[in-house]
Amino acid sequence: MSLQNRQVLLVRRPEGTLRKDSFTVVTTELSEELAPGEILVRNRFLSVDPYQRLLAGGGDTFTQPAPLGAPMPGWAAGEVMASRDPKLSVGDKVVSYLGWQLFGICRGEQARKVGLRGLPLPAYLGVAGMPGVTAYLGTFDIGRPKAGETVVVSAAAGAVGGIVGQLARMHGCRVVGIAGGPAKCRHVVEDLGFAAAADYKAGDLPGDLRKSAPEGIDVYFDSVGGAVLEAVLPLLNPFARIVLCGHISTYDRPESPIPSGWEFLLSRRVRLEGFIVGDRLDRWPEALGRLERWAVEGKLRYEETIVEGLENAPGALPQLFQGKSLGKLVVAI
Repeated sequence: MSLQNRQVLLVRRPEGTLRKDSFTVVTTELSEELAPGEILVRNRFLSVDPYQRLLAGGGDTFTQPAPLGAPMPGWAAGEVMASRDPKLSVGDKVVSYLGWQLFGICRGEQARKVGLRGLPLPAYLGVAGMPGVTAYLGTFDIGRPKAGETVVVSAAAGAVGGIVGQLARMHGCRVVGIAGGPAKCRHVVEDLGFAAAADYKAGDLPGDLRKSAPEGIDVYFDSVGGAVLEAVLPLLNPFARIVLCGHISTYDRPESPIPSGWEFLLSRRVRLEGFIVGDRLDRWPEALGRLERWAVEGKLRYEETIVEGLENAPGALPQLFQGKSLGKLVVAI
């Protein structure tokens, strides 16, 4: 027997700004026949993440580019429809890397059973998923904040940045967020508990940062790069740490110049470390367990922007670079 599967395929490499016409939605036949150890999953939510822009571009990046003519790679949360893995049963909720499609087949060990603590399913693509693990490991393994230090977070209203700031605050740090627009700045202060927020759209980010971080910056968690990183560099304290997690301001503009001000890294003995969360798979179980518990207990607040419909996934990804989403961006199907 076979299923009518719907898939979002990457059909052309974007040049410059990502456009919806880089993708197409197709209906295909998927055989329900499973090999021993395999499961059939019906995806309910698809994750939309900045790194997918790099995968679509096909350039030199941290992993293999997404192949043309195949479903867009990405995390998905759904339920098991059939199983030949004794550890997973029909109806189990799982997270897998099946990409942008309605149904998919994978090995049982490639899926993570979730939902035992009662979080909503989309949360396992955000606070209790890859973005949460990125925040946890980037903060504690690389940033290593100490109580009383000042931690600054770019993209502070996003899926990773919002968790980073809360983790640093829970660790006794003074946290300053960088976000776009008054509403997002209010959100990170009033809802997420940051001490202050600087609006990069207001026109004077360097000045606003100086006011928000009068004692300088000890840890900077960067997902943006570009002009935002340039505004931070002069404010770094001696022996500051930079967690270089992403540079989304340049993903659509690969020719963007390198920010000026790197001389501060030497004179102030700053440590900068690039960070890819997939390099630290051995640390995921600890991070996921703690993040899930803290979210259930209400110690970590998270926000979601949900786009309805598989066919709208191609239009959702550019929202990340236009500042139109709050928290974790997911597609419900």
